[in-house]
Amino acid sequence: MQNVIPLYHFLIVAAALFSIGLAVVVTKRNTIGMLIGLELMLNAVNLNLVAFSRHDPVLLRGQLFALFVIVVAAAEVTVALAIILRVYHHYGSIDPDEMNQLKQ
Repeated sequence: MQNVIPLYHFLIVAAALFSIGLAVVVTKRNTIGMLIGLELMLNAVNLNLVAFSRHDPVLLRGQLFALFVIVVAAAEVTVALAIILRVYHHYGSIDPDEMNQLKQ
């Protein structure tokens, strides 16, 4: 007998991940914390893509889109961390509230 996990279990976990990520992005005062929250939201989207694709085994579009999202997220993290490091060297802090002025 094959154990099959129903779709709504995946959707509940993905909704929880997305909600936690959104809460982190909204409440954190640290840019790295905001970046982690954004990554949680992207992982929730990936989970939804794979879960829905699992119900159509002939077409692997969900897995392909999830792979594409993972590649884009890796590039986004690389660029964002580089920007955060440059901002830290310029301002001495990564708190977004302290970066309200453009300096020459």
